[in-house]
Amino acid sequence: MTDRSPQIRVTAMPADTNPYGGVFGGWLMAQMALGAGSLASRVGQGKAVVVSATDFAFPGAMAVGDELSVYCDILATGTTSLTIAAEAIARERNGEATTKVAEGTFKFVLIGEDDRPRAIAAAQALLLPKDNDNGQ
Repeated sequence: MTDRSPQIRVTAMPADTNPYGGVFGGWLMAQMALGAGSLASRVGQGKAVVVSATDFAFPGAMAVGDELSVYCDILATGTTSLTIAAEAIARERNGEATTKVAEGTFKFVLIGEDDRPRAIAAAQALLLPKDNDNGQ
């Protein structure tokens, strides 16, 4: 594991399982969206909503009781949007072994008080990677 910090950490519970007893992929995606949304809101300094979720893969499995850490990185910015990669890493309950269990990409649009898209603050935009998405 690297020295990066997770956006969120959560423990998988029995209610988070699918009919086969494994941790539900939809639960993993939801946790990743929460982590990515936290980063989008912090960087965007306000409300940010998901407009797309793509490129999901589930290379590993986790068990009830495992701790999930969600790590996020900004891949690109547009005039009003942030594209964020999320990686979900499970740590076994009674040890230190980790497994990548999911990864995916989320696109967020920043929303103003009028519930309409708003531009990323100029000072923030200078620090972020650029994308050629024509304003979204």
